[in-house]
Amino acid sequence: MTVYERTRNYAKEHGLSLQEVAQKAGLGINSIYRWKNSVPSTDKLQAVADVLHVSVDYLLGNTDDPSTDSKKPVDLSGTNVFTYQGMPIPEDDWEIIQDILKRRREQLQKKKS
Repeated sequence: MTVYERTRNYAKEHGLSLQEVAQKAGLGINSIYRWKNSVPSTDKLQAVADVLHVSVDYLLGNTDDPSTDSKKPVDLSGTNVFTYQGMPIPEDDWEIIQDILKRRREQLQKKKS
């Protein structure tokens, strides 16, 4: 399914026309219709996603979950994709960072209980 089709279908399910979505997103009234034959810019795509309360990944078809919840866990175990001042974080420091994050997560879970 294309970006246009996902946008159209989601808008329709929520009782909105593409013209209404475009206006609420601050786009030209027929802008979204042009997505049938072109790729939207990231700022336009984000504006439409904001109006529809979905993630850009959903509109792009990267996920079937429209949720914009950014607190989904990310499994980075076995990786060290983070850097500090342009240099990889040493393994010993990475373990300290993981311990700090683990303690913080446990604190937050205790507060919820």
